[in-house]
Amino acid sequence: MSRDDRNDWEDPPKARTAEETAVEAANTAFYEAMESGDFEGVCDLWLDDGATPITCVHPGWPVLTGRGEVLRSYALIMANTEYIQFFLTDLKISLAGPTAVVTCTENILSGGPAEDGDALGPLVGQLVVATNVFRHTPDGWRIWSHHASPVLAETGGTEDGGPDADEAEPPS
Repeated sequence: MSRDDRNDWEDPPKARTAEETAVEAANTAFYEAMESGDFEGVCDLWLDDGATPITCVHPGWPVLTGRGEVLRSYALIMANTEYIQFFLTDLKISLAGPTAVVTCTENILSGGPAEDGDALGPLVGQLVVATNVFRHTPDGWRIWSHHASPVLAETGGTEDGGPDADEAEPPS
């Protein structure tokens, strides 16, 4: 996009630092492990320091806390999902010392078991926004918390996705 195509308030894109690149690689590895059904890979990417509880919120689920509860949820999801593919967009990385926050949109294509003997059930698309919090460990960046929420509907609004000024409700 040329300078003329951008809004004046947008910052120019900047090159990623080595740490941001490492965080992005860990984030990518997480989604690739899910896509390939690599449960051990998913487990290895979660923080396991023996002291810090991990947390996870899947769309529509309550907060899951603790390694056993979180990893059981991934085992259930992987056992009941024949096919899943993530197309990540709107990826942003913020670093603060040994902590990194990744926000992104998960454009998900998935399919469950077929009912009539077909190889795969119908494919379903879903749009989810996610926040992944990572901690730096001697073994690299590990997921401390994952929170994913469904995007329910496109409702117009401004270019940035916020409500139009005349549609915004006053604070109560």
